[in-house]
Amino acid sequence: MDKQFADRRYKVQSARTYFYLNEAQCERNLEVFQECLEAVSGATFGTGITAVKLTALGRPQLLLQLSEVIMRTRKYMTEVLGGEGNVLTHHVKLEELERKFLQAGLEEETVKKFLKQLTYDKEGVIHLFPWSGIVDENQQLSDTFRVPDLKTGRMVRLITQLTPKEEEMFRNMIRLSELISIVKTANDLDVRVMIDAEQTYFQPAISRITLEMMRKFNKEKAVVFNTYQCYLKNTYEEATTDLEQAKRQNFYFGAKLVRGAYLEQERARAAAMGYSDPTNPTFEATTEMYHRTLTECLRRIKDLKDRNMDARRIAIMVASHNEDTVRFALEKMKDIGILPEDKVICFGQLLGMCDYITFPLGQSGYSAYKYIPYGPINEVLPYLSRRAQENKGVLQKIRKEKQLLLRELRRRIFSGQIFYRPKGNYVPVNREADNFFICETFVMT
Repeated sequence: MDKQFADRRYKVQSARTYFYLNEAQCERNLEVFQECLEAVSGATFGTGITAVKLTALGRPQLLLQLSEVIMRTRKYMTEVLGGEGNVLTHHVKLEELERKFLQAGLEEETVKKFLKQLTYDKEGVIHLFPWSGIVDENQQLSDTFRVPDLKTGRMVRLITQLTPKEEEMFRNMIRLSELISIVKTANDLDVRVMIDAEQTYFQPAISRITLEMMRKFNKEKAVVFNTYQCYLKNTYEEATTDLEQAKRQNFYFGAKLVRGAYLEQERARAAAMGYSDPTNPTFEATTEMYHRTLTECLRRIKDLKDRNMDARRIAIMVASHNEDTVRFALEKMKDIGILPEDKVICFGQLLGMCDYITFPLGQSGYSAYKYIPYGPINEVLPYLSRRAQENKGVLQKIRKEKQLLLRELRRRIFSGQIFYRPKGNYVPVNREADNFFICETFVMT
């Protein structure tokens, strides 16, 4: 990683992005997350959500290495098959790969051994590496991440040779016993877990691990959610690829759609290191990406309904303070035929922001959540300042919110309804739970 960007707070208005400290701190972070899960469970009776930051549970450098392996794998598949994208999108058959490898001069025994570790179904190869085995079993990672080189006819590593200590640390990271412990606890307490998105150089690894957690735990409902940052140019492709994997491997898919948190940092890093800017050029392009990705999710949910399948196999949180995006989501749900009572789409805003959006949603029967920062004041306040920085448009709407409050206050005074409590058609999932919460936990990373 370039030293200029080793401090992940660079151009980020937050104190949540401390660099990695040590394994002991990760253990303490685990305890904090567990406490947060218990608090959410006790307050929401089966409707709550906790957000988890993966870099708080392990060494970020190892996530960086794993991300590089994933990106090298995609580049490798482009060289082997041509075209762009994840191996899953190529729908390549084992026979085709075997033919290419044998033509390149690889030994038949070597080819068969490599093909044996692939994850595939009748539509083709899903993964080049046995991710389920890597997460669940005691495999040597340096030997696992090897592929046939078509130029030399030999097996080559996609990851540098690891020392025994690095192998152990990498295994702990990729298997994330801490994350598994968190998700198991969440599942037992009927709380969902949303894995935060982070910088692009970490995100391939974070998404890969999150998808494996989905495969492991999302068998009867969406417990684990991945986060998709729509300010990135590849968000739609990433989301549709993950949706396809969930369909082919038969697990429930959960996603939180956000605009994104690291725009300035991503652009600065791309300029400094000389690679293509991964972010959308304008706010309008980001909005278009958000709406396009959401529409695809809604279309797939409707397809499940039309085939009399469980529509909850896809669960989406529209995490946005933007009125136009929320309005778009509501109109698109109506057009496509997805009802509030289907409980497959929910909305989320920060506590204290855009109440005039959240409350009417809840009163109209939609699942509406408030994102509650949880942690030491010195870490919560900088986080909120970043959210304010991200949502400059929201700050400009404070005047509107004040006007709405004053209008309602005058209405209550002149109508004699000082203690008026509006009632909507909202029916909670659990009648004891009238409020939905997301707990954002602040920990040292």
